[in-house]
Order: sequence, then structure tokens, then C-alpha cells
Amino acid sequence: MNTDDPKLTAYALGELDAAECAAMEAALRDDPQARAHVAELRAFTGLLGRELKEEAPETMLGLEQRHRVIAAGAVPEPPARRVRLLPGNTMEWLRMAALLALGLLPIRYIAQQTSPGIADPGWKAAGRGEWVEPDGGVEGMPSEPVDAQSPAAGPALAAAPVTDTVSTGWEMPMPPPTATVPSAEVKPLARETLDLKARESIASLEKRKEQDARAGAGRLTRDRAVSTRHFTHGWSANGRGAAAIRSSDNDQGNTEAYAAVEEQPFFVARENPLSTFGVDVDTASYSNVRRFLNQGRRPPVGAVRIEELLNYFPYAYAPPGEGEGPFKANVEVGECPWNPEHQLVRVGLKGREVAAEKRPPGNLVFLIDSSGSMSAEDKMPLLKASMRLLVGQLREEDTVSIVTYAGAAGLVLAPTSGADKKKILEALDGLSPSGSTNGAGGIRLAYETARAALEAAGGKRASRVILASDGDFNVGVTDESELVRLIEKEAKDGIFLTILGFGQGNLKDATMEKIANRGNGQYAYIDSLREGHKVLVEQVGGTLETIAKDVKVQVEFNPAQVGSYRLIGYENRALRKEDFNDDRKDAGEIGAGHTVTALYEVIPAGREGKAAPEVDPLRYQPQAAAPTPAPAVDERRLHELLTVKLRYKEPDGETSRLTEIPVPTLGRKLSETTQDFRFAAAVAQFGMLLRHSSHSGNATWESTLELASEGVGNDPGGYRAEFLELVRGAGMLKEE
Repeated sequence: MNTDDPKLTAYALGELDAAECAAMEAALRDDPQARAHVAELRAFTGLLGRELKEEAPETMLGLEQRHRVIAAGAVPEPPARRVRLLPGNTMEWLRMAALLALGLLPIRYIAQQTSPGIADPGWKAAGRGEWVEPDGGVEGMPSEPVDAQSPAAGPALAAAPVTDTVSTGWEMPMPPPTATVPSAEVKPLARETLDLKARESIASLEKRKEQDARAGAGRLTRDRAVSTRHFTHGWSANGRGAAAIRSSDNDQGNTEAYAAVEEQPFFVARENPLSTFGVDVDTASYSNVRRFLNQGRRPPVGAVRIEELLNYFPYAYAPPGEGEGPFKANVEVGECPWNPEHQLVRVGLKGREVAAEKRPPGNLVFLIDSSGSMSAEDKMPLLKASMRLLVGQLREEDTVSIVTYAGAAGLVLAPTSGADKKKILEALDGLSPSGSTNGAGGIRLAYETARAALEAAGGKRASRVILASDGDFNVGVTDESELVRLIEKEAKDGIFLTILGFGQGNLKDATMEKIANRGNGQYAYIDSLREGHKVLVEQVGGTLETIAKDVKVQVEFNPAQVGSYRLIGYENRALRKEDFNDDRKDAGEIGAGHTVTALYEVIPAGREGKAAPEVDPLRYQPQAAAPTPAPAVDERRLHELLTVKLRYKEPDGETSRLTEIPVPTLGRKLSETTQDFRFAAAVAQFGMLLRHSSHSGNATWESTLELASEGVGNDPGGYRAEFLELVRGAGMLKEE
């Protein structure tokens, strides 16, 4: 598909009708380049829209002001028209975007070219590429300035609010003027004037860069206007996902806390044939990393948990069939992209889908942090909007309670049927942040409320506490181990805990991840309303219903085929080999429809070299002592690469079940692997580059982008296309 096709631009801005939109989506399905182009257009139009809005108080008249000026006979009112941010020729748009990024093109000029007569009433469109102003006028003002206190202006002209909004795909008809006057004579700006403006812009940009260098700022190689903001991936009026922008918080006073992560090493298969870990379906790390990158800075190493990056994306794994249990394992082996001499093993689990009408009744307690630290726009307001989405998914048989904590815990809403959405939403809307944080008190009250509702229903409800907070438990938690024990006990009694993180500046990521793990629940970070929709609408089944608990994976490597191996990620989910058969040992949970992905990097036997550290000679027994003779092995097993073993419990069970899957040695070239395999490999490579992994081999940002582009495939929701943009942005950042 030609990326300069005007229809592609119209699709990106949501301007096509339903039939045209469906046809375009069908054409885009097999064109990853065009899909990436659409993502770029949507992101940049969101950026430009915000920039225009932020410039408005200084350079634009409001609607009321404009009509008063028109009534006074200053300028003619332009006809009603549809606002469009993009010119018909996409290449022209990209040229203007590049000039804007270099500081050579004022935003008002782009507004003039893309929306003449609306972005600035004093400017006229004399044809594409021509910039004109009224005779004797000042930039953006009519030739005859209107006194703010004059009768024509009205008494409140100077203070009248700016009400214009430049958006994507919206109709913005202008009210008819009260008087019609001839147009003021206009003339093109002289070339010398344009050159002077360009030189002034360059000088200003150079001065700003010099100031940034002295202050230790300027982490980006791009324009600083982009580096100090981040896309919140909000929604446009037509619901198709235009981006919004907000300013990033200042780093001063930042108290965000992340756990240290020690990367998994290589193990020699002959000495350590077993690798054991608990599954993880958390996704918080990915959306948090996205937040950092969109702000123009690299995330802390501790914020990058590769397994959560992998598990953020759905994969086309085969689901379990009738009688196959709650999930099915899928294994694929192929060439390792960052070290072609190695192999990459992908172990994927697909949870059983459960239709909404077949979901068991839910007993949900919203535990909402209403302390003063939640007052920021990306905390309480975003929390309310996200929770409203979840309320829309509730059924009559579900019950909802709301508990808040701010200094003291309180029950805001007693258990209420999901059918009474008005009552639930009124309780949510009434919340306001104030006071300090008493996290422990709130959690105890939430569990007591959940238990009482569960007992009232005869114990036949899927019970879950959903804690929404920035994680700043700064009051009331004198003993964290006591809090963890409480959460573990309630999880064993069937009341699970899900954590939704919000905001920035004081996010306690390490604490939130820990208590979600101990509470048999999921930890997600909500950085935008779009993410709230993903977690609480698209994946509501997995968020609210657990289909298997204490899910453990143990991989046994065949030393005849594998020299050494390492598990990528899952550092804080590692288990001892003895824990695999110990049903008392807690592990991860899988929700309805969830996918879980794990990657192993494998060095074939004979090529391991010094991948694993050497061990000193033993003091009390000969180093070369003959090993105990191993039992005879079936020759057919000698050609297996490994065996994947899985253990899990039913949500209300206490005894685990075992599944084994032998995997043959056969591996494919990278180009012959599935698109899901290549995309997962690209995500892992992305995480390794962010963490400065010593195992990243020949990985680069360019190779990561190329590999991810090959693996985009079918991309409902556009999450993979968005990932491409993150990779591009990360590759442009300088190291801090």
C-alpha cells in the first residue's frame, strides 16, 4: 500500500465511514509497513494537537473573541469547514514535521497550512505553501487591533477563555458572523522575513541546547519539546485511539522504588539439567517502561522485567481442547537472533477462554487509595475513568463494594449488585484524594468486606480485592511481613488480590509486585485510559477469573543435545528444583484467556565453551571421581532437546496435576519461525538492551526494530505497532 495514499491518512484520523474503514483494515492486515505508518500519523497528530492547544492562550483568539472582532469589522469569518491536521500529501506533512522538530517552522505556520481561518483568525490561506499576513498587522492579529475594553470587544474580551480545539476527525462548524465585511488586503511575507525568522529560530534552538548542556539536560537527540512530554495513548472522540500528551513530572522529589534484578546466568546442562520457575502474567513493567520512554528517558534497570514485557502481548497459541485442562502448552525452537550459533526455545501457555455469561458470579471489592498523593491527573481521575470501564462489564449476579483509605479506612459502598451501575458510579464519582495513606488498614477492611459478602453468598463466588493505588504505603504499615502474611492467608481462603498501579513520582513498584504475587493476583500499571480498557475490558476475564493457580514450569534439558542454557527473565519467579513437586510452595496464577511466554537461550552441546563460570576443585573428594552410573536411557529420548513439565492446581484445589511435553531437537532458521516467535524474540531483545544485558550478543536497536516488524502479523488493538514506535524512540535516547 502506498503510504502517501490520502485514504491512509483519512483512516489514521478516523475520517472514513464504516465500510471504508473495514476495507482499509483488511488491506492493512498484511501490510506491517502501512500499519506502522498509521501509528506514526496518529501519534504525531496527537502531539501537534496538544502543541496547538498549548500555544492558543498566547497566539489565538477564542470563539467569542473572534466573533466580536468580526462584528467590529476587523476580519471576515471563514466558512464552516472540517478540521484536518494533515495535508493531502503525506510527504509534505513529514517535511513540515521535520522542520517543526528542528525549530525552523513555527507551529502557527502548520496550523495555517492545515486549518486556515481557524488556528489563527488573522491569517489567510493564499494557497498551499504561502504564508501571508494582513497589511500592517502583527503575527496572528488583525490589521486594526481591537481594544480589549472597547464596545466592539466587550468587557471581558481579554480574559475570554480559548475554546478552540484542534483534533482529529471532528466537525467544527463556526457560528455565523453578525456582520460581513470585505477582506483586508493581504500580501505574502517577504523571503528575507522568512530567512530572518529561520535564523532567529536556529539561534534560539542553539541557545537552548547550550543551556541544557550546562544544566546536564537534553537526554534526547530529538527536539526537547518531544523529550519532555509523553504520549498517554488516550482516545479521540471517534474512539480510534489518537494520542494525547501531558508534561512529565520533575525528577526532584522522585521516590519511585524498584527491586534489584540480577540477570539469570547460563547453567551447564550436565550439572544443572533442571530449570524451575512459577509463571507470571503481570504486565505492569511494560506499561511503566512505556511511560518512561514516552517521557524521553530510559527506565531504571529494576523497572525492566522481561517476562512482563513478553506477557503484555497476546500470542496465537493453540488453546486447550475439550478435556485438556485449563491451559495448553506450545513449544517452538528456532535460531537465536542475537547469537545465531545458539537456539531460542519458546514455551507458551494458552489459558482456556471463558465466555462472559459462563463466568462465575464475582465478589469484587474495590480498594481505592484516596490519600493526598493520588491528586495528580494521572492518578485519581484516571483511576475513576478506568474503574468506570470495569463497572460497565459487571452483571446482575456480581457484587461490588468500595473501600477507601486515607488516614483511616472506610466503607464507601456496601456490597451492591452489578446491575445497580448508577449507585456504583455515584460512589466512585464521590471519591476525592485527601489525607495520608493507611494501606494496611484499608486492606484489612477490604478483606473483611469480601469475606462477609462471600459468606452471605454461601461461598460460591469468585472473590477478589482490586487495589488501585500509587503504592505509597507511608502510614500504618509497621511490619510489612505481617501484611504479606495476611494477604497470603486470604489467598489460601479463596480471596485473591489484584493490584492496579497509577501515577508517577512515588510509585512503589517493588511493594506492589510483591503483594500481588503473594495474593494470587495480577499486577498491572495503568498509564492511560487505553491501558485501563485493555486490562479491565479486553482482558476482564483473565483479570477477574483464575482458571489455574500455583502454576509451575520445570524444564529438563538433555545434556546430549544441550551444553548450557539460561532462562530469560523470571528472576523473581525462580524456584528450587525441589519446589516443583511441593504443593505447599506458592507459584503464579493463570486467568481465563491469558497467554504466558517464557524464552530459553540454549547453547548446543560442544559449543558451550565458558558460558558458565568454572568451579574450584573439591577439597574432600576427587574432582574427577567417576559419577554414579546413570540408568539406561531409551535411545529415542537421546534425540530430544528437552522436556517441559507443568504442575498446576484448580482454583479451589490443594493437590497439583502434572503434564509432560517432550520437545525434539529439530530447530528452524529464524526466517522459518512463526511471526509470534520473532516478535517475542524482539521483545526479549528490547528488554536486554534496556537492561544492558551482558548476554545481548549482536543485538542493536536497528535489528530489534527489523525483527519486531517481521513479527507484527495480525495486530488487533495495535499494541505491536505501538511497540515499534517504542523501539524507535528508545534507539534515539542517549544514555543517562
